[in-house]
Amino acid sequence: MGFLSHRVERSEIKPGDHIYTYRAVFTYSHHGVFVGGSKVVHFTPRQNANSSSDTSSDFYDSMSSIPSSCETFPDCGFRQPDSGVVLSCLDCFLKKGSLYSFEYGVPPTVFIAKVRGGTCTTAASDPPETVIHRAMYLLQNGFGNYDVFHNNCEDFAMYCKTGLLIMDRLGVGRSGQASSVIGAPLAAILSSPLKLLMPSPVGVATVTAGMYCMSRYATDIGVRSDVIKVAVEDLAMNLGWAGPLEEVPEDNEASGALIAR
Repeated sequence: MGFLSHRVERSEIKPGDHIYTYRAVFTYSHHGVFVGGSKVVHFTPRQNANSSSDTSSDFYDSMSSIPSSCETFPDCGFRQPDSGVVLSCLDCFLKKGSLYSFEYGVPPTVFIAKVRGGTCTTAASDPPETVIHRAMYLLQNGFGNYDVFHNNCEDFAMYCKTGLLIMDRLGVGRSGQASSVIGAPLAAILSSPLKLLMPSPVGVATVTAGMYCMSRYATDIGVRSDVIKVAVEDLAMNLGWAGPLEEVPEDNEASGALIAR
């Protein structure tokens, strides 16, 4: 368990693990669910979307998209039409980046000590077979529109791992990265009046850092009271998605074939 993140080797990950890698010189991280057979299911902005929530994510689209062809796995890049959920091989997912494992069920002290968001949660993970079922089901049926703050790749992976959704769709999503982006400026603003009381820059910095960590902790799905467990088959109905895809029941044999190829 690293102080900032949890870097692992490929031999250490198991089917059902939530993995991620950093993009754009550690500017942000891209997340997915390892389903075995060197395959990862992850969520990206839709390539042919016209909605504002997707087109506003062009930067993330260009950085998180997978190659148009893969020499190793012919089915790498499989996705349903007009869906952002993609099946990629591990090499194409990582794009030569390092591999990290997202940690679940960490103690509050460990969560708060993690300076960077989007690396762990206090919420417990469901069994691997449940995680893989959710990921493969969403590969066939989609995960709605991509949104950097409310419905991103980390949100997708965390839902697959926990089945938890935030009831208030107007707030920040499950993503620790999104919470960090909001939390850092908020902590700076809230601590600014303390500059009048604390002449020491070290004291102000310490208080600001503490507020930042607590703001991240308060938005973690493991401690929030506004989260509910939603079956993947009921996901579209609960979120009111009016996507173009008709629900496709998961075919276990077909899913197994995609993973094994």
